[in-house]
Amino acid sequence: MEPRVSIIMGSTSDLGVMEAAAKILDEFEIPFEINALSAHRTPESVEAFAKGAKARGIQVIIAAAGMAAHLPGVIAAMTTLPVIGVPINASISGIDSLLAIVQMPPGIPVATVAVNGAQNAGILAVQMMALGDAGLAVKLESFKETLKLKIEKANKDLAEIKFRYKTN
Repeated sequence: MEPRVSIIMGSTSDLGVMEAAAKILDEFEIPFEINALSAHRTPESVEAFAKGAKARGIQVIIAAAGMAAHLPGVIAAMTTLPVIGVPINASISGIDSLLAIVQMPPGIPVATVAVNGAQNAGILAVQMMALGDAGLAVKLESFKETLKLKIEKANKDLAEIKFRYKTN
């Protein structure tokens, strides 16, 4: 089994957040890899990874980083693959990371999800890959339908809750 998605984080301390992306990829049966690479501490390894990812069969890269959050942008600068950035709440509520990832210069886009939004990064990777994979597109439609059914059930459950002045 060869990975199709690569989850990269600046430090293993980000794994608690990034597990949400891994769970989504597992749910959709998409082979993936997880590695720690640092734009600041292992720049040569980041460069080798980014420049070699496409040749290894990687289709989407999910890159997480906190504070200065250079990792997603550095990777995006060295590959034509789509990069999804996950800002990590490492300081000042993750706003520093969010701004560092979302404010990329023209020509070096990084799709950016919410602070600690690894689950949505995983779903976005699935959506990108489903464009060229009919089987995955069917699984994605089913997943979205499940989300809809959860809300419909929640509304039915809420209808059963009684208050004196509740009108629905």
